[in-house]
Amino acid sequence: MTSIKEQAAISRLLSFLQDWDKSGKVARSHILSSFIETNQGKTAPELEKEFSQGASLFLVRLTTWLRLTYMTGCCLDKLLKSIGIFLSAVSSNRYLIEFLEVGGVLTLLEILGLEKIKEEHKKESIKLLQLIANSGRKYKELICESYGVRSIAEFLAKSKSEETQEEVQVLLDALVHGNPKYQNQVYKGLIALLPCASPKAQQLSLQTLRTAQSIIGTTHPSIVDCVLKVLRTMHLEVQYEAIELIKDLVNYDVRKTLLQGLVALLIPSVKETSKLQPKILNGRGSEGAAGHQGFRESGGSSCFTAAPSPDSTVLQLTAHLPVFLQQAAAAKAIGVLARSNLSIAEELLHLRVVHSLMAAMGNTDHSNSQRLASLTLEYFVQMFPVVETHVRRSMGEELYNLFIVSASSPPLPQSSSYLRQNGAPTIPPLPQYTPTHGMGLVTGCWRACLGLGPSSRPLSVHFPALMSVGRLQHPSAQAQLQVQTVLASQLFLLSSEQCRGLVHENGQHSGGHLGSQQSQCYQRRQHMIKNQWY
Repeated sequence: MTSIKEQAAISRLLSFLQDWDKSGKVARSHILSSFIETNQGKTAPELEKEFSQGASLFLVRLTTWLRLTYMTGCCLDKLLKSIGIFLSAVSSNRYLIEFLEVGGVLTLLEILGLEKIKEEHKKESIKLLQLIANSGRKYKELICESYGVRSIAEFLAKSKSEETQEEVQVLLDALVHGNPKYQNQVYKGLIALLPCASPKAQQLSLQTLRTAQSIIGTTHPSIVDCVLKVLRTMHLEVQYEAIELIKDLVNYDVRKTLLQGLVALLIPSVKETSKLQPKILNGRGSEGAAGHQGFRESGGSSCFTAAPSPDSTVLQLTAHLPVFLQQAAAAKAIGVLARSNLSIAEELLHLRVVHSLMAAMGNTDHSNSQRLASLTLEYFVQMFPVVETHVRRSMGEELYNLFIVSASSPPLPQSSSYLRQNGAPTIPPLPQYTPTHGMGLVTGCWRACLGLGPSSRPLSVHFPALMSVGRLQHPSAQAQLQVQTVLASQLFLLSSEQCRGLVHENGQHSGGHLGSQQSQCYQRRQHMIKNQWY
């Protein structure tokens, strides 16, 4: 027979449960607040003692009310915290099984997808899923089998709270560890998160991907394209994580594809930049095709006399800013990879990275692309004498000396540039700017990319990206870059192979297989030769 104390405890438990059953929303909210305050951090034996070995009876009532009211959000925060006290208690395996048997995992995942539920309530749901995932491998598999990876990933992409997103990252990290059956599913879910619009979600996904990649050991075919697209971001923390993941991926079977993709990003495709072309070439946007016709009839003068509309130019550049950001990030990533591993630098040379870097240096619409491309090119020049020889011959002596002097970092010891610069004479002052020196550095970089050799015109101005890093001692060399971006931007759209075909046509455009755009490029080049621009 039970003792008097045990009978009294049972009576208190029955009275408490009756009060819960008869109470409304407000009264139950007070009961939950009191329960959270008095039982936080207790172990399973202590909870059983508190409820006279009937704690499971109260847990069943909590889970039942959760399933009935979670769509309305009534007392959801307190309700989830109360269930968390049971699941987080030491030796709480019995409570966990009881919660899962009534569909607790599915309820928690459904909460994440409801738009009317507050962010803090969803955060508590994520914490409960963490407790379940940390309880063992079979519980991680249960979450994944309930389409949990998809629900969790979608919530991470849509969440507006950084604290909640960090909790989701902890959950995904737990699911990828010790879960061999479904770790590939988590890995693919992280890759699918990369194109999302949330910078914080991209950053956390990239961080978790590095961990998942080391665990899985093999790469997914789509990861290269997704990571390269992330480089379009303007958030430096996301760009940093992307470059760190790229550093890891070069050690896997996607190395060649990844390096080829980075080099290709240095020269934006015609498809990416074609919308930017007309506004710049035609001057004001309202002139349209008349600007092209006037250019052909007057030998190019009308294109330079009509100033582009500031608003239309800004809108065009803003629309193409992601492409330029991607170009700059690719130049930065190539520099990081080349400095970390000499064999990678040699592979990049076989992919014609020097040609692409010089093309990026000619992008007058984005100074950061110019700066990062020049810094990366400087490393290749310092490390490989053959690159120094070809770059010097392509740029010309004056442009090459300016490029070396304006570099931000000192030459590497024992490199070809280090020995040459220690004994090199002082660079003479550059001549003052005059309108006859209009093409300047952009023409030099463009001619170098096309293989036309150095320009015979005197160099009068600085490269703006390099000017921000290093300064010359002569005041006359501080003039701003005055270039005709009209012609430079048009010629930048064509590859070197296309333009070489035009150069050797001996003044005749044959066939039509090169297209109307290449024909215009040839006509502009003939006009440049006639007026002695280079």
